[in-house]
Order: sequence, then structure tokens, then C-alpha cells
Amino acid sequence: MKLKSLTAVVCFATLGMTGCASKYVAPEEYSGFLKSYQNLKEEKSPSGGEVMRWIKPGVDANQFTSVYVEPSQLYPKPQPTEKVPQKTLNGITTYYDQVLQTQFAKELPLASGPGPRVLVIRPAITAVSAKTKSLQPYEIIPIALIAAGVSTATGIRDQDTSIATEAAFIDGSTNEVVAQVVRKGAGAELENSSQVMSANDAKAVLDGWARDMAKSFESLKHK
Repeated sequence: MKLKSLTAVVCFATLGMTGCASKYVAPEEYSGFLKSYQNLKEEKSPSGGEVMRWIKPGVDANQFTSVYVEPSQLYPKPQPTEKVPQKTLNGITTYYDQVLQTQFAKELPLASGPGPRVLVIRPAITAVSAKTKSLQPYEIIPIALIAAGVSTATGIRDQDTSIATEAAFIDGSTNEVVAQVVRKGAGAELENSSQVMSANDAKAVLDGWARDMAKSFESLKHK
């Protein structure tokens, strides 16, 4: 195996854990879900993960007395595949909603909708990219929770799953955006190229995102 091919395989096998490439979402990977990306900055999440984030200067988190999690969206419109069927996409958004509600309920009572003093969370699962050695420089598939194939000289294909999110945090009384976050992560590794991705393969990533969002809000309340 050539050294360059070996390096590519190692990079993908460790995507989201060690840095062969940037762990931050690059501007060309933004989905368009958020109204603006201009003020996003590279930050660390409470767990130490890499996020692109913006928080409105001077925002008072203590003004919010309840939280409403909007049903998470698949953005842009998903294109299910044999590898990532519609059942998996639906399972991911359903679980994302559940874990966001669970984590934020530790900070604030859950509201049934937007309103005065309600923090509205508007989340989405968005498109991501995967670098490969044998395919195009970037495979971009809408809602690309893809098993990204890395071909080697022996024809073996390592299967890594990846996922990205964008979320807006909104004042429920004014509809003003008070914070935004963009983040990506690596899901569970699939055993082979024929294995179909399930929602379970993304649950650990979704759990971590929701915990970090809730902890970030908690920290903001105490500033």
C-alpha cells in the first residue's frame, strides 16, 4: 500500500477523534439552514469538541423561563439511499428531538410552543462531506449520513458514518436569533460496505451534541 493511501485511510478511521483534517465545519459545507453564518467563530464545546458558534453579545439567558424544541428538520430535502434509507433519517430526527428535550429539561421546563420568555431551539440535520482517495475529492449527498468508502490498493472499503447539525436559538417573544451553532461528528463505524446505517449509529453523536448545548446554556445563565 502506498504511503499516501495509508495516510488517507488513517485520517478517515480517526475522523472526529484526531485531526488529519479540520474538525470544524468549513464555510463551503454550510447548508443554508441558518439565516446568517457571518459571525460564527471557532469555539470549544463544554466537552471539548469543535463547534462553530455565535452568541448575541449581552444576551441574558436568565430571561428565559421555559424552552421549546421545534421538531428537527432534515435540510436540505433528504435523498434516501440504500445505505441510508428514509427509516434511518426519520429515526435520527426523532431521537434528536428526544435527547434535546431530555437535556434542556434539566435546565428549564418544557414549553408547548413559542411565547414570552420561551427559548426556542430550531435544530436541523444537514448535509456533510466525506473525502475519499478513490472517489471524487468530495462526495456531497443531501443529508449525507453516508458510509464514506475509502478504497485501498487491496480493494477493501472502510466504512465511516458522519453527521452534521445546525441549530438556531430564538427568543420566543421577539423571534430574534440569540445564538447559533454548526457542528459535525463521526458516527459508528460500519463493518462493511453492504451494511445499512441505522439511527442507532448516530445516537452517541446526538447525545453529545444535546448535552453540550444544554451545558452551554447553563454556563451562559451563570455569567
